[in-house]
Amino acid sequence: MTTAPASTQIPKNRRENIVKKTTLRTIVAVSVTGAAIVGGGLAGGTAVAAPTSASVSLPPYYSELDVTGDAMVTVADLSLAGEWLGLTAASPDWPRASTVDTDADGEVTILDLADLSRRIIYDDGPFELVEASVIDMQAAMNAGIASSQSITQEYLDRIAAYDRAVVPGGSRPLNSIITVNPQARADAQEADAIRASEGMTSMLLGVPIALKDNYDTVDMVTTGGCACWNANQTATDASMVTGLRVDGAVILAKASLDEFAYGFVSEFSSFQDPGSTSLVASPYDTTKTAGGSSGGTGAAIAANLAAIGFGTDTGGSIRVPSSYNQLVGVRPTVGLASRDGIIPLALSQDTGGPMARSVIDAAVALDAVVGVDGADPVTARQQGRVPESYTSFLDTDALQGARIGYVTSMVGNNTGTVRLFTEATAALTAQGATVVPVTPPAGLAAVLNEGSGSTNEFLHDLDEYIATHLGPAVEARTLSDILATNSFVTSRRSIYETRNAVTEATYEAWAGETGSHTVQIAAGKTLVTQMMEDLDLDAIIYPSTNAYGTQGTNMRLSPNTGMPSVTVPMGQTASGETLPGSGVNLEFLGRDFDEGTLLGLAYAFEQTTGARTSPSLYGPLP
Repeated sequence: MTTAPASTQIPKNRRENIVKKTTLRTIVAVSVTGAAIVGGGLAGGTAVAAPTSASVSLPPYYSELDVTGDAMVTVADLSLAGEWLGLTAASPDWPRASTVDTDADGEVTILDLADLSRRIIYDDGPFELVEASVIDMQAAMNAGIASSQSITQEYLDRIAAYDRAVVPGGSRPLNSIITVNPQARADAQEADAIRASEGMTSMLLGVPIALKDNYDTVDMVTTGGCACWNANQTATDASMVTGLRVDGAVILAKASLDEFAYGFVSEFSSFQDPGSTSLVASPYDTTKTAGGSSGGTGAAIAANLAAIGFGTDTGGSIRVPSSYNQLVGVRPTVGLASRDGIIPLALSQDTGGPMARSVIDAAVALDAVVGVDGADPVTARQQGRVPESYTSFLDTDALQGARIGYVTSMVGNNTGTVRLFTEATAALTAQGATVVPVTPPAGLAAVLNEGSGSTNEFLHDLDEYIATHLGPAVEARTLSDILATNSFVTSRRSIYETRNAVTEATYEAWAGETGSHTVQIAAGKTLVTQMMEDLDLDAIIYPSTNAYGTQGTNMRLSPNTGMPSVTVPMGQTASGETLPGSGVNLEFLGRDFDEGTLLGLAYAFEQTTGARTSPSLYGPLP
């Protein structure tokens, strides 16, 4: 199987509606004048922003037909192709012109130019924010139909209207957002100015992002979901946040989470009276949890309160809410993205990653946050193992020739999950993959049953964060101090007391260089990697969850090996099954730093199934 597919297709939901007016105008302009540029813009349309920077990494669909050498399709490519209109394979210039002969009929025709025009990230048609992808947003902003300011304001309006309200047909509020960034509008204005002067410098330029409230930000407090840290204004951004800002993203808000990222119900106490807490609800069924610990991120992105979200995952905290909320979630290899500036739970397994409504959005977001960081030494492992862009793997043919395995016991016996998994394997097979059941090797049970480090590591890792990042205005500067405040989820007092009693000797015996947990994670990585090598597998698949419930110990495979996984919607439960209409995701696990392959497989699966649905309770604002 190729590691970096050479081509991709536009998402199916855009194929029928893409830039119809612009395409027709452009065809007419090219056929009459041999050029598509009129006054610096597309013929008859709004002037295009300044030329796009050649440093932007685009999915192959938007770059593979480039003939001007800037690694993207622009009006300049269309203009040049217009000069080739009518050339055939017998023409002297055919070797160059053949690049745009997309239907391979040996002639450059109007149909070829129409196809080429679709690859320009420009759309002057109506823009609808709900379910809009990063590509949709960039196309609208490039055309001047929308701006970062207008998109940011619409998300802010949606947060104000939906997040803390009980909507008609709902039973309780989402409670997905803790803090809205007061600088968001100004940052959006700056992004628009950059686009006007420099063009689309990044696929994230002007795109509003919601961060789980354990990522440090210089413009918002970082509470970790705990009222004890309402005053935690840090002096620096988390390293991953820095990457997002460098790419021009607008940090819109901080999302709710299970306090200190502990559990799967997303209960938090931030900015509430001592003893009071709130729960995050699923936008698909507000009587149900959004999952956790990144539940606020999951609910917010599913309900279209931000473009893309970021969560953290120690034992399932990205993938559980992604599954409950029909999102794509990426748990990267431990060492791909720096954890510096993120409130830790257990650094042996902690990792941060994107949560998005599409694989394209997740890949674009992941590009912005990877990199070696001296403040997180484990990132040194990634040297030479990270592609220029994860979007290069987004190929609808990525499943052709792939070999994918699954362990039967990990499928479970939930009727709805079993049906969806069976349908998913059929879809994978139909797209050219070989899907095989595998006999688990001796030792896999030990991998799946290894516990989380959240008890033995929390105190040690939290103390390191406090020493290096905690804002000076915070009075509760130890776990003992936090317990004394009574400003936390008080039903967990005994849990915090147990963590507070962990000694340094216990920590070292667990997570030290030769600690039992450290040794087991390394053994798990070796075991699962060798199984994949022996069976020539590109990935291992399994259901991420059941409907609003976990599936066995499936969530443990990725954190207990440190290997990456990508979870993607595979459908909804049906009548007669558990909680009809509930989303369930399919998870792909792969080798260290092979996120590209996983994203490619997930993308091809996503494009053939179109399994995600949008929550009906949170549609467009009136």
